[in-house]
Amino acid sequence: MSNPFKGRSFLTLLDFSNQEITDLLNLSLKLKNEKKSGKESKPLLGKNVVLLFEKDSTRTRCAFEVGAYDLGMNVTYLGPTGSQMGKKESIKDTARVLGRMYDGIEYRGYKQETVEILAAYSGVPVWNGLTDKYHPTQILADFLTIQEHFGHLENIKFAYFGDARNNMGNSLMIGSAIMGLDFRAVAPKDLWPNETLVHTCKELALISGGSITLTEDPIQGSNDCDVIYTDVWVSMGEPEDVWAQRIKELMPYQVNETIMKNANPNAIFMHCLPAFHNLDTLVGKDIYQKFGISSLEVNEAIFESKQSVVFDEAENRLHTIKAVMYASLGENI
Repeated sequence: MSNPFKGRSFLTLLDFSNQEITDLLNLSLKLKNEKKSGKESKPLLGKNVVLLFEKDSTRTRCAFEVGAYDLGMNVTYLGPTGSQMGKKESIKDTARVLGRMYDGIEYRGYKQETVEILAAYSGVPVWNGLTDKYHPTQILADFLTIQEHFGHLENIKFAYFGDARNNMGNSLMIGSAIMGLDFRAVAPKDLWPNETLVHTCKELALISGGSITLTEDPIQGSNDCDVIYTDVWVSMGEPEDVWAQRIKELMPYQVNETIMKNANPNAIFMHCLPAFHNLDTLVGKDIYQKFGISSLEVNEAIFESKQSVVFDEAENRLHTIKAVMYASLGENI
């Protein structure tokens, strides 16, 4: 079919309708099935994309690189020290240079304003791989995973535990509002999402049939839920002294056996990763030495349980990111 996404950037889910997100998810599943069956083609052969990373990543980088290669594209990776953007060259100037050389630009970093400037001045599609406000490609992967397990998104009872005002809390709330999920932000009140964004999402939920709830009560928030979701308590770039306060505030919101037993018997556990669920990381060991805690946002038992779908979710980053690039650059989808 003709491609209504061609030339469009992917900066926030607020720019897309229920039907458009559905179409992207369907395209993701199509591309996933083609890859699994060995029937994929290279519809974007010869195109070039650049990946701008101010923040390091495993899943985002690998998904964009492998996805681009699968589609036939060439890739340039520019890490945190790989370009002069924002240092010796303005973001506007960087955008105009890269737009002359590349067919698409991915950005992962700090300010949402940066990815918006890249989109405004480059003249090519720009994809948000993560900013301080939004992480839209992750939400596509999450929703594809939910669809694969439950067969639908509408009326799924979805609880997000932790810092609900971060990029994941924001984006999951937006996506849920557009797609008709029963979304619950389960967090201390001072970590609830921005009131203006909550209002916007409630308006969107009226259209989709979804709902938005904010609660400080972990039991109320998890009751009868289909999906229990959490994320790290301290984001990359925040100072180390934040840990003590976050642990004090958020330990009651750790996803553990109590929370999962309060959800539906068939509930799944989700996490965008990386997760601090044991002492196998430097951060995990450091937290244990300072605070005597062996796991943070989720304990080891739940992370490794049959209810955990975190690696299905991680794989789906590839298929959904591939769909976003294909949709932006392809002639037909």
